[in-house]
Amino acid sequence: MKEIRIHARAGQGAITTASILGYAYFSKGKFAYAFPHFGAARMGAPMNAFVRVDDKPVRLRSQIYEPDYIIIVDSTLLRGFNCFAGLKENGIAIVNKREGIDIPKVKAKQKVIIVPANDIAAKNIGRPLGNTALLGAFSAATGELDVEALVEAVKQRFSGKALEGNIASIKEGYEFVKNLMR
Repeated sequence: MKEIRIHARAGQGAITTASILGYAYFSKGKFAYAFPHFGAARMGAPMNAFVRVDDKPVRLRSQIYEPDYIIIVDSTLLRGFNCFAGLKENGIAIVNKREGIDIPKVKAKQKVIIVPANDIAAKNIGRPLGNTALLGAFSAATGELDVEALVEAVKQRFSGKALEGNIASIKEGYEFVKNLMR
């Protein structure tokens, strides 16, 4: 089983991110379970979303404490939370870039990839909502999904200009990480 933990603030689209990711895995024949966890129901409150994926039905319903992958939508959360807690030995963290934020040191085999996702989104969507750029980056960094699976999942969620912008963001996030890894 692979487990993904998403860190964001309420209103930043973490639930949408988890849903798109789960749908992309499902379209590839995997069993996926995506769900949120949040406390106070207010915009800006720290929250998590989770995705579990496996070749067999996912029955586990608890939060994810030892993720294979982490996606940090709002890196200001690093100031008050240990978003890297429990990241597996060979884990990968995809972090939305923000000036003035220090990334904590990680274990030798763990990878942290910083992506200017909000900049990519602002250019393609017109708003700094970097979730789909982070998903493209996730695809490139992990090899778990191809870009087309993410594009198909986004087509289930958006339409019109929002769809076009999100597809462009996925592809640009993917290319950004592929260029980093060369």
